[in-house]
Amino acid sequence: MTNRRQKIINRELSWLSFNDRVLQEAQDIKNVPLIERIHFLGIFSNNLDEFFKVRVATIKRMIDIQEGRQRVEGEKPRKLMNKIQKKVLKLQNKFETAFHNILGELEQHDIFIINEKELNPSQEIFVRKYFKDKVMPVISPIMLQNVESFPYLKDKSVYFAIKLMSSGREVEDQYALIELPTETLPRFIELPTESERVFIILMEDIIRFALDDIFAIFKFDTCEAWTIKLTRDAELDMDNDVSQSFLEQISRSVSGRKTGQPVRFVFDNSIAKDLLDFIIQKLDLIEVSNLIPGGRYHNFKDFMNFPGIGSPNLVYEKVPPVWHKMVEYHKSIMAVMRERDFMLHVPYQDFNIFISLLQEAAIDPKVTEISLTIYRVAKNSKVINALMNACQNGKRVNVVIELQARFDEESNIYWSRKLEEVGANIFFGIPRLKVHAKLLCITRKEGRKTENFSCISTGNFHEGNAKVYSDLILFTADTRITNEVKKVFDFFANTHKNQFYRHLIASPLYMRKKLYKLIENEIKFAKEGKKAKIIIKLNTLVDKEIIYKLYQANNAGVEIILILRGSCSLIPGIPGMSENIKAISIVDKFLEHSRILIFHNKGDELYFISSADWMGRNLDRRIEIACPIYDKEIQQEIRDMIEIQLSDNVKARIINEEQDNQYVASNEQEPLRSQFILHDYYKKKLFTQ
Repeated sequence: MTNRRQKIINRELSWLSFNDRVLQEAQDIKNVPLIERIHFLGIFSNNLDEFFKVRVATIKRMIDIQEGRQRVEGEKPRKLMNKIQKKVLKLQNKFETAFHNILGELEQHDIFIINEKELNPSQEIFVRKYFKDKVMPVISPIMLQNVESFPYLKDKSVYFAIKLMSSGREVEDQYALIELPTETLPRFIELPTESERVFIILMEDIIRFALDDIFAIFKFDTCEAWTIKLTRDAELDMDNDVSQSFLEQISRSVSGRKTGQPVRFVFDNSIAKDLLDFIIQKLDLIEVSNLIPGGRYHNFKDFMNFPGIGSPNLVYEKVPPVWHKMVEYHKSIMAVMRERDFMLHVPYQDFNIFISLLQEAAIDPKVTEISLTIYRVAKNSKVINALMNACQNGKRVNVVIELQARFDEESNIYWSRKLEEVGANIFFGIPRLKVHAKLLCITRKEGRKTENFSCISTGNFHEGNAKVYSDLILFTADTRITNEVKKVFDFFANTHKNQFYRHLIASPLYMRKKLYKLIENEIKFAKEGKKAKIIIKLNTLVDKEIIYKLYQANNAGVEIILILRGSCSLIPGIPGMSENIKAISIVDKFLEHSRILIFHNKGDELYFISSADWMGRNLDRRIEIACPIYDKEIQQEIRDMIEIQLSDNVKARIINEEQDNQYVASNEQEPLRSQFILHDYYKKKLFTQ
């Protein structure tokens, strides 16, 4: 039996360690171009926002309901919240340092982010006119003394908290509030210049410059403004109203999210104390444990869209994706799949091959049916357009849309209605089970012969994600797989009929048991004195039972190698518990997103790609698919990819108990950066017969 007191790291604290790795990218002067480092500041900030909206909000709910014996992976909720607060404040300080360092480096490249006090006379004229023409018409100042209750603060917005003062004794100080109009106007405005230097001012500093104009009708002679931001609980509160459809319930819940409970309040640490106390009292934030003093600017997620200005070497060189050597332009992709399986690795290879397959199926007169799962899609989705075209060409189109895809609910509701309008059959999955599997099935009939063609992906069928997320898509006509993918879609249409799978591994019924069996097989081989090895690539590993099983495999002598982008609750390298386990994390230009499982199996290696991370929700409360890879050439391609990533000595960090994100020590003279090497690898494959 496994010792249940074996150590694991709390999921939330491990996730903060991952976001620290993102922040490291913003600090990597040697390997990351300057503008890209600014983008990483935005990614870090956006990640932290979602962390508070979801994970911290969940912990807060636990504290509010009852503490008692409730624990979050070994931690009492209130104690965990204190640890999170301490870690976040540390990261906040690190962030501020990184930002100020980047400002200095920008100036070395003649790029200046200036505030309202640094404008020259000609810039002042431009800013005043910009404010009058663009900004003033879209802002709505609120005088706080004139309202009975404090105005509602929206979750994604930044506000100015303003203190109005007068030197005259007859005029009392007042407070005001302005929402920054960053949804309708750009956050970064380039100022005119007569030199080669570039000057940028942020929207909030334009408003700061014009505060006197906004409040000109009053007798105040001093106006000061500080930014504040509130983050709200983003969990959906579902009710059990049987008179409402699932679509109606989700729509209502998404609307309710906008008024979720506060979980974090960030403020400019130079704000006047009386104004801060006033806001905290009026918003009833006294019990909110995450009051975060910050700098002058908030909502750094907007920095993900910081303009690519200055020298071309300040951003990554644009490297176009590589075509796949087995796919010829203007030739049938289904014909290629009929001959043999092939795999697409985005963003190194071109996602348009998947779009082309859908477009081919939409107009092929012998294709009768197209079935697809949708979790997230692009804003102007070519995938959706191809499905709508298929409907217009008389195909039966079945789309399983997950309405509870967090933060994409409104988009998915919109697309479900659009698809229904053209005649697609829409399925909303299974009650209480999210559909996270990424599957396509195309049915083609020629005479009496019926063929199925399938794609199984580790990520969403999303052309935007495919430019920055590294994912694998298997294209296959192998009946062992395609017949079972068809079964999955039959299950969505007839949920009362359970399906049995010999090749696909499906959650929630089979995946956990199958993973245990695969691990136990390696344990058995190790005990027999044979080589035993497991290689796992995931985004997240936090499921306690799986971790205990891996510790058990370690104690039997199984070698375990982990490549994990995000949270890892397993602690590698502890004698007597995990000394045979090594774990690295790669954070770089692309978001590592593919899930790969390799089991040595006495030399006859077993390969799987999967949509599922190793979390309780994925294994027990979601519909996920892990797909075997039978083609030997694709197996070798996956093996090559893993070996390249394990050789990384530039962007790989060590996962350890200290969570200190040390870079992998390099004994090589040559830097090996896996994502750059992989792009070259696929270019060579294209021209190698």
